[in-house]
Amino acid sequence: MIRASAAGRVNLIGEHTDYNAGLVLPTPIPQRTRVTLQPRADDRVVVTSRELGARAEYQLGHERRTGTWLDYVMGCSHVLRLAGHGVGGCALDIESDVPVGSGLSSSAALELAVLRALREAYALPIADLALALLGQRAEVDLVGAPVGAMDQLAASLGTLGAALFIDCRDLAIRSIELPAVDLVVIGSGLRHDHAAGDYRVRRMECDEAARRLGVATLRDAGLGADGVAAIRRLPPPLDRRARHVVTENARVLAAVDAIRTGDVAELGAILKAGHVSMRDDFEASLPAIDELVAIASADPAIHGARITGGGFGGAIVALARAGTGAAASARIAAAYRTKTGQVPQILVAGDPCSPS
Repeated sequence: MIRASAAGRVNLIGEHTDYNAGLVLPTPIPQRTRVTLQPRADDRVVVTSRELGARAEYQLGHERRTGTWLDYVMGCSHVLRLAGHGVGGCALDIESDVPVGSGLSSSAALELAVLRALREAYALPIADLALALLGQRAEVDLVGAPVGAMDQLAASLGTLGAALFIDCRDLAIRSIELPAVDLVVIGSGLRHDHAAGDYRVRRMECDEAARRLGVATLRDAGLGADGVAAIRRLPPPLDRRARHVVTENARVLAAVDAIRTGDVAELGAILKAGHVSMRDDFEASLPAIDELVAIASADPAIHGARITGGGFGGAIVALARAGTGAAASARIAAAYRTKTGQVPQILVAGDPCSPS
């Protein structure tokens, strides 16, 4: 019997930049997805999800998109086979406390937990970085979600208490220890889905903006005078989409500097600016989430807050003064529920190495 797991993640800053070959700054959260694998003598994979109370199975080599949760598992065996790695039939028992649809990468946690279990069970010679990229390919190919690699990289390479500074163009990765703050993550009660809807539209808009600017990706669009002028000439909403990406890359660099110098006030200000950009330029927030961010930002213990993840639902991330995260998150959640009627979920509220 093989046991493996992978963590969810919260993105501190760098939203919708990964598939634009840009910069991101995620950090793992304590919640994890856990997989127990028992080999079988045939070519069937039997999967049980404890949280969903569901059981499904499929035949290796016959993975097909179904539009269900099973696609994330089938995607893993599918990409392993395409990469020349043989696996056998097995029973997979899955349990997870990473909330689904909250912008905390439950899908990548599932993919990496399954891939880690398969790697160990069948002694596959796959390094952690390559495993992350296989997880991304599983989600793109079989699930049909046009995601970048940030989530899978964070699930595969991240460590609690540190942020991963990732250049999604060349996959240069550095781990940076977080300063003395309490990490606060609060689910809005509004779920999202990257395999459909507005996320897919935003990606197409970014691709079209890059094409009109004559660059390979929006990572190549500059913040200098010429670059800004070129972006302004784009038709709406492409101008706003491009502006978000290029300014978000700059915010990631500024956040890395703030973390290294321990300037938590500046880091909070960067998070606030990131939310404004996601709300106004990328239009990936929702009124209830804007309210949650506003409530958090007004709390005296909070340095800064913003929507996190791909948007259109999900969670917010905030930075609180060390030792104040639990009390602040309780105040924020209560005020949000009163104002909106939504049921929030406090996911992380304190030391970034400890769950709420």
